[in-house]
Amino acid sequence: MLATPDGPELPRFELLGPVRAWQGETELDLGPAKQRAVLTTLLIHANRPVPTERIVDAVWQADPPENGANVVQKYVAGLRRVLEPGRSPRTPGSLLTLTDAGYQLSVGPDRLDAELFQQYVQRARAAQTAGRPGDASRLLEQALGLWRGPALAGLTGALFDAARDRLTESRAAALEHWAALELLLGHQIQLAPRLAELVAEFPLREELRYIQMLALYRCGRQPEALAVFRDARRLLAEEFGVEPSERLQELHRGILRADPALVPPRPPWPPAPVAYPQAPVAYPQAPVAYPQAPYPPPPVPLVVPLAVATPTTGPPGLIPLWLKRTAAIAVPLLTFGLTSWAVVGFVAVRHRSRGLGFVAAGLLGLLIFFCVGMELDGPGEEAGTWAGFAVLALLLAMLGGATAGALIRPRPTGPTWEASAVFAMGQRIRRDQARQLVKHHPAIARELQIGRPDLPRTFDDGGLVDVNTAPEIVIASLPGIGPDVARRILADRYDRGGVTSVDELVARNLLPRPVARALEETLVAVPPPLTSRPDSTG
Repeated sequence: MLATPDGPELPRFELLGPVRAWQGETELDLGPAKQRAVLTTLLIHANRPVPTERIVDAVWQADPPENGANVVQKYVAGLRRVLEPGRSPRTPGSLLTLTDAGYQLSVGPDRLDAELFQQYVQRARAAQTAGRPGDASRLLEQALGLWRGPALAGLTGALFDAARDRLTESRAAALEHWAALELLLGHQIQLAPRLAELVAEFPLREELRYIQMLALYRCGRQPEALAVFRDARRLLAEEFGVEPSERLQELHRGILRADPALVPPRPPWPPAPVAYPQAPVAYPQAPVAYPQAPYPPPPVPLVVPLAVATPTTGPPGLIPLWLKRTAAIAVPLLTFGLTSWAVVGFVAVRHRSRGLGFVAAGLLGLLIFFCVGMELDGPGEEAGTWAGFAVLALLLAMLGGATAGALIRPRPTGPTWEASAVFAMGQRIRRDQARQLVKHHPAIARELQIGRPDLPRTFDDGGLVDVNTAPEIVIASLPGIGPDVARRILADRYDRGGVTSVDELVARNLLPRPVARALEETLVAVPPPLTSRPDSTG
C-alpha cells in the first residue's frame, strides 16, 4: 500500500471524468467549485511547481480577485485539510507543498488515472510490437475502462479546455487502436455494432469509417459497407466541399471489386472472449497498419452516357394544361359542334394519334350529314324528318367534340423527354453491340469486362450484367432477384462454372421465368474460359 512519510495511504485522483479524489474506498469532499478548480490545476501539473499567478489565471481567468495570492493560499489550506487529515496545522504539508517556484502537488505512482491510462497505452503498443495483439487489445480495454465520461467534466477555462482536448485525443487514439486490433483478431461481428455508435459520435474521423467499412465487408455486409462510404462522401461534400481521402476511396473500389485481399486468412491465435469497453471509440495517435492492396485509379471512360433526368411529361408550356383542356371543351360547345372536327383533328395531328384522327373524321361526317339533311327539306318548307336527323347529328358532333377535348392527355414533349429517348436508344445500341461481342468474340468480351458495372471500364456495354462474373451485390440489386436468389446463382456458378445463357438459369430453377423475361434486356452470360470450368469427369 502506498503511503505518505507519516504513514496514511496516498490519495487517488481522477481526471478522466468529474474530478474526484479517494482515500482508500472513501471519496474525499473537495470543497467548493473554486477549490476543486485549484486542485485540478495542480493535478494537470502533477509533481511540478505551479506559480500562484498561473493558478489565478486558470481558475479566475479574466476576472481575478484583488488579493489572488491570499485566496489561493486559503484554498490550498482547505485542500491540505482534505488530503492530509492527520497533519498538524503548523506542520508543513508533505503532499501539497510551497516551493520557490510555486505550489506543488506530489502524486504517487499509479495514483492519477490520466497517468495510469498512458501507462496502459504504452504497454499495449509494446505488446503489439512484440506480436501479441490479443494482449495489446486487453491492455487497451483496461486503459479505456478508466474513463467515466468527458475529462475534467464541469470545468471551463483555457487551461482546462486544452487539457481536456489533449486527454480526449489520447483516449480517441487508444479507442481506435483497440478497434483496429479487434478487427485484426477477427472480431468484426462483435465490433460492427460498436463501430456504428463510434461513427455517429465521430462522423469526421475517416480512419474510423475505414475500420467500419472493412469490418462490415468482412461480415458479408457489402451494401452497408458501401453505404458508410456514401455517407462519408455526402457529409464531407456538404460540410467542407472535399472528397474522402484516397485511402478510403481505394477501400471503396476494393469492396466494389470484391477484392480477396480485403479478407485476410484466419489468424493463428484463437480469438478469446472479450469484454468490450463501454467508452466510445475515436482516433489513434499512431495509426495501425491495415492490410491494403494497391488499386489503380479508374481509367477515363471512352463512352460517356448522356446525363439526362428521369423522363417526365414534358416541361410546362406557356399555356397551362387546364386552360388548353377548357378551350378544347368550350370551342365545340360554343360553336354548336361546327368546329368539333377541326379541334379534334388538330390535336390528332399534334399527338400523331390515329384514334383521334378517326374521331375527327366521324365528327366531320356528322357535320356533313347536318348540312345535307337541312338541304333535303329545302328552304322555306316546314321542317321534316331529314331536318330532325340533321339537328341530332349536330348535337352529337357538339357533345362528341367536347367529350374528346375532355379526354385529351398531354403528349410527352420537350428537351427532357427527347434526351431520354436519345439516351434509351443509345443504351439499346450499345447493348446490342456488346451482345454481338459476347456471341462472336467472348475472349474480347471478357477483356472488355462486359457485364461488370462494378468495375471501371473503357467500354460502355449499355448497362449489361454478366451472371457468370458479376458479384453478388450487383446481381442482388436487379429487380425481382434479391439476396437469396443471388446467393443461389453464385453457389451454382461456383459448383458448375457458370451458364451459357440466361435461359439456363431458368432451366436450373435458379431464376423464375417471369423475372428472366423482365430482365432479358439487362442480363447476359459471357462464356467463361474453358480452363475455369470444373472438370466434370473428376
